[in-house]
Amino acid sequence: MAPGQGTRGGVLAQYFPILEWGRGYNSSILTSDLVAAVIVTIMLIPQSLAYALLAGLPPVVGLYASILPLIAYAIFGTSRTLAVGPVAVLSLMTASAAGAVAAQGTELYLEAAMTLAALSGVMLAILGLLRLGFLANLLSHPVISGFITASGLLIATSQIKHILGTSAGGDNWPDMLGSLAASIGGINLWTLAVGIPATAFLFWVRKGLKPLLVRIGLPPRLADIGAKGGPVIAVAATILAAIIFDLGARGVNLVGAIPQGLPPFALPSTDLALIEQLWVPALLISIIGFVESVSVAQTLAAKRRQRIAPDQELIGLGASNIASAFSGGYPVTGGFARSAVNFDAGAQTPAAGAYTAMGIALATLFLTPLLFSLPIATLAATIIVAVLSLVDLKTPRLLWRYSKADFAAHMATIVVTLLVGVEMGVIAGVAVGLLLYLWRASRPHAAIVGRVPETEHFRNVERHKVFTVPHVLSIRIDESLTYLNARWLEEYVLERVAEQPEVRHVILMCSAVNEIDASGLESIEAINHRLGDAGIGLHLSEVKGPVMDRLLRTPFVEELNGRVFLSQNRAFHELSMNGGSEAVPPADMPRGMI
Repeated sequence: MAPGQGTRGGVLAQYFPILEWGRGYNSSILTSDLVAAVIVTIMLIPQSLAYALLAGLPPVVGLYASILPLIAYAIFGTSRTLAVGPVAVLSLMTASAAGAVAAQGTELYLEAAMTLAALSGVMLAILGLLRLGFLANLLSHPVISGFITASGLLIATSQIKHILGTSAGGDNWPDMLGSLAASIGGINLWTLAVGIPATAFLFWVRKGLKPLLVRIGLPPRLADIGAKGGPVIAVAATILAAIIFDLGARGVNLVGAIPQGLPPFALPSTDLALIEQLWVPALLISIIGFVESVSVAQTLAAKRRQRIAPDQELIGLGASNIASAFSGGYPVTGGFARSAVNFDAGAQTPAAGAYTAMGIALATLFLTPLLFSLPIATLAATIIVAVLSLVDLKTPRLLWRYSKADFAAHMATIVVTLLVGVEMGVIAGVAVGLLLYLWRASRPHAAIVGRVPETEHFRNVERHKVFTVPHVLSIRIDESLTYLNARWLEEYVLERVAEQPEVRHVILMCSAVNEIDASGLESIEAINHRLGDAGIGLHLSEVKGPVMDRLLRTPFVEELNGRVFLSQNRAFHELSMNGGSEAVPPADMPRGMI
């Protein structure tokens, strides 16, 4: 049960879920959480270094962003297995946003990254406190899928320069590819000799290491977890190669000295000019991060029949990002790969994340000197292999067959993200999605229906063999009537009536109408008057209770020149037998209640 769903935790536990799961904490759970923490820590160290590199930040910043945020989430988060930290997409968005205000490697660039985390954290926390998690629904699945696919391609392309040992830049595909082409003559063969094998090995690890481990006798679950440690093997092997062959002296870029010690206390910028430049990217980072995180959390929770509280998740992620900002980090969220490993390794509570944070902290204290000779190409290979798994080439084909509108939103997101940049890609996807939604809502589906023989069911005359009569026109409305489609309904009804001069009764079948707003009511009133002037009765059938309640508070029902029927079958039967004479309600039954 999610915190705050029952009575035990009370209001305090609703905002501090640790008070809920902490009550039942015992030695057995501790053991499970510690085992999961060790495994995730081993996986997270190279990932954190790599994603900081992707964000254009010193590698140690990735470690900083993997300590206090995990502890904050353990206190405020509701998922038992979500692992928070740097992720590829947010790292790319951070690089794009921070790069717009400062050059990589400068103090201002790092300050911008921390400020993004702070702004994102505050926004997420406010949305959570106001229970506004539903706003994330503005990002439809096609938009999210398109953005992640395009981001994966951008990220992989951005790392090719590290594999080749060249200098290249750019925030979009044309700039990146042009820059790579211009620098192709400067390839460092020693870097290539590290990057290509590392990339090939990591690709093989994803598919080949688990079967190998199973063949040598390891249980499938442990083999799967062990396969996730492939990047650690690549890191160790390439560090050893760099030392043996003195690759640093041969032009291979190495990580170099990483500061030892715990994350420093840091203050995000309060410069209003900088905040003004960063608040829009921070908002996009917040929404993307929340959608990605809550999707992962819900998927894993469902496997154990657990629940999460989305609004509290906003607060948990907000706290994590604020903690990251004040410890020299950058925006974080829940990542699928590490969360899946955390789940498979047996994590039982968010405490596993706190123990992982302790492991990362120990790494910053004692292991960073060992990373001095780590080739940047290895980190780039880690990123490329991780993000190419995000590229989904099946969805466009499926969307084209299922929904052209969703396909348009999906492709608009991909194209704009690739050609312009990540921020405009998200904005374009949301804009196209909303415009297409408004267009669909303004032209709802309606159908002329008839009765299926020997039944009381009514179906579209163009799809089924149904019974109709010339003087009764039955129209089923498949959408709520609002200002978006009210005028369309007027035109549709009057055009259908004009096509059938023998019509004497029009029945609007309202079984799918959940709401009629003021504009919709005005249009129905106009239809009623226009049909009445032509001697045609307007009738309603199967009006839902809440909709009927609102109609009864208006003069419309009294002014209706027809009747309101409980069922479409009764309306059709009585008006068909009427033979075209004016329909009037029975004297002993109040109008609107038939």
